[in-house]
Amino acid sequence: MKVLKKNPEKCIACHACEETCSKLYFKEENREKACLRIKETDSYPEITTCTQCGVCIDICPVVALSRDKRGIVRVEKKKCVGCFMCVGFCPEQAMFMHDDYIEPFKCVSCGQCVKVCPTGAIYMSEE
Repeated sequence: MKVLKKNPEKCIACHACEETCSKLYFKEENREKACLRIKETDSYPEITTCTQCGVCIDICPVVALSRDKRGIVRVEKKKCVGCFMCVGFCPEQAMFMHDDYIEPFKCVSCGQCVKVCPTGAIYMSEE
């Protein structure tokens, strides 16, 4: 399974990854709607993205999360009731929510952010 990996030491916090992600999935450049997050700190930026660990699958009371054939955790919007338990229990804090949507959202390792990262701070890796 290919998953998104991060190297914060290379991140310059240009936010191109967040803008690309939100534009791809939500049709607007809005970093609050990105499936990964870059937080600027005093040292290296913090890059938050899903590791595909599956904790959210186990915690979902309506079984709205599952793995696809690639092993990537997906939210099944038709089943989701918007309780956001997955958001609260995610060990990586990589399940996101926005007031515009009833369902949480997360990285699905599509790799589009990798293509726009100018420094290689995010990359795909086989697990």
